[in-house]
Formats: sequence, structure tokens, C-alpha cells
Amino acid sequence: MNGHRMKLAVGPILYLWERRAALDFYAALCDAPVDIVYLGEVVCSKRRVLQREDWPMVAHALENAGKEVVYSTLALIEAESELATMVRIVDTSGGRLEANDMAVVQYAAGRPFVAGPHLNIYNDATLQWMAAHGARRWVAPVELPLATIAALGAARPAGLEIEVFAYGRLPLAFSARCFTARSHDLPKDDCGFICGNYPDGITLFSRDDQPFLTLNGIQTQSAAVQNLSDNVAELRAAGVDILRLSPQSRDFAAVIHAFRTALDTTGAVATFPEPSLPGGYCDGYLRGEAGIEHAG
Repeated sequence: MNGHRMKLAVGPILYLWERRAALDFYAALCDAPVDIVYLGEVVCSKRRVLQREDWPMVAHALENAGKEVVYSTLALIEAESELATMVRIVDTSGGRLEANDMAVVQYAAGRPFVAGPHLNIYNDATLQWMAAHGARRWVAPVELPLATIAALGAARPAGLEIEVFAYGRLPLAFSARCFTARSHDLPKDDCGFICGNYPDGITLFSRDDQPFLTLNGIQTQSAAVQNLSDNVAELRAAGVDILRLSPQSRDFAAVIHAFRTALDTTGAVATFPEPSLPGGYCDGYLRGEAGIEHAG
């Protein structure tokens, strides 16, 4: 697998952005050096980054620009309405689907899908089971060390791609509660979409004033941004096919170009902007250490 061409993917927007900002973001991706773009809502079914009729328009523009489009689904399905939305997405996706909840895997079984990072796939037996049910790509859970990813990659079913979360605030957990609403003393069912005020989430600081976690609605993320740009050679050697970059509101075009340079130029040192978010960069999970650690 050494020397194979790695692809760049842009993950779904994990925050509630204004409609114009989201449309401008996807328009810019049409000209960006990325191969795959994931669309849709993963965190909260109440959010409407774009309206239902907007998504086909965005997908069409991206596909005309040569991008592979994949529709992502919720990571935590709790209500009948959310199940109905999931069924519609699966039935209209044409196999361009990322499953982030086992309900999606069960409903989509027999049709091709991407096994998303929020599914609990940690061993060869589970990965084989997913492939037998239609998985064509596996996005490794963010806490898996590279040694485990490499071992699973070596034994993977023929044709299964491996994708790694290479840049962005790490998605760590989901809850039935909305922490962003709670932080403003608002009930979840009458939140006023307060999360729209935080295009990269709310950073939480420890008592000694260190950035620790990020609140993003019902999702908890790391405060630090995972950045694996210095590990491209190791990821390629481990058989990883795709690197995922998770959208942020600032400097994202520079992030894309830095990763593209790292992928396409042997020995290249990626030049990144200084982190625009509190917490700096991290890469500890890749080495089997605490995720917040950073080798750099």
C-alpha cells in the first residue's frame, strides 16, 4: 500500500452555521483540492444548516466539480421523526451514505454505505461484519491508535477503504441533553438555536484556565484540534486511503492546501496557520497516548 494516492475528504459541518456561510463554504469546496465531501446533519435533528431543497443543489454543484458526495446521518437517533428522516436519506442517497448509528446500518443493510466514525468498530470481526452488510469504507473511531488501524487494515475485506479523522476538533461523545442550551439556562426543546452563536462550539476551560473540552449542542468535542499533517507517511504506510478534514469557520482553505501539499509532495513540511481556536493541536490518540497530547 506504500505509495498509493491518498484522498482528501471534507467531513460534514458539525456546527450550526448561517445558511449563507454554509453555501459559500460548499461553493469554495468546488474549486478546492479535495476528493470527497460529506453533507448533512450529524449532531442535532433540530438544526437546519441548509434546507431540504438546498442539499441536492449543493451536491449537484460538487459532483459537477468532480467531487464524490456522501450524505451523513445522525449519530444519535432518538425520535420517530429522526427515524423517518434517516429512511428518506437512505432511500434517496443512491448508496452515497455514511451510517453513524446502528439503526442506519440495519435499515441500509445490503446497500453500500460508509461506516462512520461514531460506530463502535474496534476489531476485525466487527469490521468484517460491517463489510458483509454493505460497508465499502470505514472511518476509524478517533480514539483508535494507528497500530490498531494498521492491523485491521491488513486484514480488511477486499475493496474496503479506510478513512482517518486527520484534522478538526475531535468528536468524543453524544448525550440526550443539549449542553449548549443548558449553559444558557434554556431547555433543549426551546433552545432558540443558541448554538448558532458559536460557529466552532463553546470552549470549556479547566480550573487552572487550560482549554479542555468543547460544547457543541449534544456533542462533546476536544478543545484541541487534531492535526495529523506530520503523520502522512505513517498513515500511508498503515494502508489508510483517505484523510478527513472537519470543517471550521476560519482558515479552512489554508488547512486543505497544507494537507494537499503534505500528500502530494514527498518530504514536504506542511505550513499551517497558527491555531485560530483555543487548545492548539493534538495527535496523542494516534500513538496510543492521551488524545490531548501533541508530539510537536
